[in-house]
Amino acid sequence: MLVEQSVRGWRAARYLLLTLATGMAALPLLPLLVLPPVLGQARRWAEWERGRAHAHIGADYAPLPTSPMPERVAERLRYVLRDPGTWRSIRGLAVHALLGTLVGIVGLLAALGVPSALVKVAVWWAVPVPVTFVGIPAHGWGSALIGGLAEVVGYGALFLWGAPAVVGGYARLTARMLSPSDAELRADRLSERVEELSHTRAEALQAHGAELRRIERDLHDGTQARLVALAMRMGIAERMVADDPEQAVRLLREARGNAEGAMAELRDVIRTMYPPILTDRGLNGAVSALGARCTVPTRVRTEELGALPAAVEAAAYFAIAEALTNAAKHAAATSVDVAIARTGATLRIEVTDDGIGGADDTRGTGISGIRRRVAALDGTASVVSPVGGPTVIRVELPCAS
Repeated sequence: MLVEQSVRGWRAARYLLLTLATGMAALPLLPLLVLPPVLGQARRWAEWERGRAHAHIGADYAPLPTSPMPERVAERLRYVLRDPGTWRSIRGLAVHALLGTLVGIVGLLAALGVPSALVKVAVWWAVPVPVTFVGIPAHGWGSALIGGLAEVVGYGALFLWGAPAVVGGYARLTARMLSPSDAELRADRLSERVEELSHTRAEALQAHGAELRRIERDLHDGTQARLVALAMRMGIAERMVADDPEQAVRLLREARGNAEGAMAELRDVIRTMYPPILTDRGLNGAVSALGARCTVPTRVRTEELGALPAAVEAAAYFAIAEALTNAAKHAAATSVDVAIARTGATLRIEVTDDGIGGADDTRGTGISGIRRRVAALDGTASVVSPVGGPTVIRVELPCAS
């Protein structure tokens, strides 16, 4: 018990000694806080001191996010002065310079009190001036021993119990003073959320534009060309029906084939926008059909999902389809496992294959497409694919109606 308390005392004394050093160093900096470079250093010190205080009291610590500083000096100064963290740092530095120096002296006494008392007992008789113990001059060995013992007990109690109590209170005060308030944390989270939504909105618009261009290209190069050929054949057949009925019938037969081809291409284009099988069989049935058509043996495990928004169903369907395509074309997999479940307002999808792994967004595996489609609905997609496998793709989509 005494050993454990001694460790706590030494830890507290060490903390307070460093506080004394930084507090005394902060004193001459207080008048210089009007200078922007000093403000920047104060902000860095505040973050370091906050981390030190959290570590001592055993509280969770997360570094505060830092925003990029503007390049122009005037804008940078305006940003620093408007940032609540700057005023927290100034307030914390002022308190630390005054109160930190005082509590640091407690740490100095706790660390050096017992050794200094023992040294005084040993050399009091050789010192030309009177040596005092607890404020009373020593006139002989009896008073020196009694006074020295009193100082050892007092400084020992300060070391074992006083310093830990002082440093605990000061560390909690520092952590509270240098940490953002609940309102600031909410504002920071809101800012991060706005930035995230702006990013996903930009990606969604980019993906939407690419999808529109693809649909236009498919219609222009395929369906439109077939319809133009169909109109030309029907026009020629109309002029030839009186003079050459057999040739007119042949052209009409070709026109019918073109019409069927155009209808098939239209169905393919529509299927890429919203697969009709989702309307007919729902997400569970559509994914089961995907698994049945996949060239890799696929096991599909689903639960009752309830009513899902159409956009969520489409995103989930295309994400699973892309994951199965990757497993078949790139992963050299021999089996795939697809699991779909709904927890409250979140649809969770996990696709696992036993392939070679090493999936990478930059290698054209389609994972980036999954991320963009999912992010457009404020969902998340993660990929774990170590070299050698397995590859696990997890997708979470909000599905609250």
